[in-house]
Amino acid sequence: MKESAILHLDLDTFFVSVERLLHSELEHKPVLVGGLGDRGVVAACSYETRRYGVHSGMAMTVARKLCPEAIVIKGNSGTYTKYSQQVTEIIQSQVPGFEKASIDEFYADLSGMDRFFGIYRFASELRQTIMRESGLPISFGLSRNKVVSKIATGEAKPNNQLVVSYGKERDFLAPLSVGKIPMIGSKTHQKLLGLGVHKIQTLQEMPVELLESVLGKNGRTIWKRANGIDDTPIMPFHERKSISAERTFHRDTTDMMKLRATLTAMTENLAYQLRGGNKLTSCISVKIRYSDFNTYSKQAKIPYTSADHILIPKIQELFSQLYNRRLLIRLIGVKFSDLAGGNYQINLFDDSQEMLSLYNSLDGIRKRFGEHSVMRASTIGGTQVGRMNNPFDGAPPMLYAHRQQ
Repeated sequence: MKESAILHLDLDTFFVSVERLLHSELEHKPVLVGGLGDRGVVAACSYETRRYGVHSGMAMTVARKLCPEAIVIKGNSGTYTKYSQQVTEIIQSQVPGFEKASIDEFYADLSGMDRFFGIYRFASELRQTIMRESGLPISFGLSRNKVVSKIATGEAKPNNQLVVSYGKERDFLAPLSVGKIPMIGSKTHQKLLGLGVHKIQTLQEMPVELLESVLGKNGRTIWKRANGIDDTPIMPFHERKSISAERTFHRDTTDMMKLRATLTAMTENLAYQLRGGNKLTSCISVKIRYSDFNTYSKQAKIPYTSADHILIPKIQELFSQLYNRRLLIRLIGVKFSDLAGGNYQINLFDDSQEMLSLYNSLDGIRKRFGEHSVMRASTIGGTQVGRMNNPFDGAPPMLYAHRQQ
């Protein structure tokens, strides 16, 4: 039985690298990409800024204080998506099966292609092809599984490559910080540091039962990863072109409050699906079917996004432009198309930390209690999702209600 060979590829400081490709004067200078306002957030930062303690997700005001000489750029999500798609197409043409983990991160299963160092040579040539054709720096890690390969990529950066030979996984991981293990967030990291656990080697030597008693059910997974054990499969990349939702009314209506509330609810749920699948949309459309069964639709191109507060006003605007016959409406629908891989980080160019925290909290509630467990208060009474109460405090301009369980 042949050993598996998993390649992890990661575009280095992707947003910054694209800006430098387009503006060569930014080379070797400290660069921040993200929101420009007082509540803006850092979407990406160059290595020159990281020595000052700057990191992605940090408030832009804090980053500017830490690195006053940094050049701040708002960024363009459409441009970044275009370069991500170019790299995706290169990988797709060379590798039979791969996973696109985010807008700038990929896994490929190279098992069975050749003996291990023949695979390493192939991976090296693939990296050179990507750099030559896209002009962007990219790093990779290669090992027998996804976790070790991802950690190896982090150690290879910037703009380099690293292979971990079969049987050397524990030796490679042992001297590294426990914070390098995927799924160890800041809280878990602090808990381990409090126990005196700083290096992965300590985790390797701990009884798995002890980790389970301290970290719960995640303790065993963390222990396995510390020992280089991982059987997470590659999730094959399939570009989904669109998602949509429709509502046929039991009785044809011209109740504007009901119609607009239904549109808002559908848009909100579709946006949640986008974020859950690490997708962004750049084309939205609204559909109307009148009581005489004539059907009309109208679409618009927008910058890539998965944010409710951007999508809902656009959908409502399209509906206003489309509804002009003043007849009873039988059906309305919403569709998002031209989907691209990418997580919500790409919306950091405009959003504040408060907005991002709100979305994370709301999506967490939906994952736990269901998609319709939390919705805008403006949709109450218009979508037949049941009685809701307990409005969230302090979340203007969006007011939400949580349905009692």
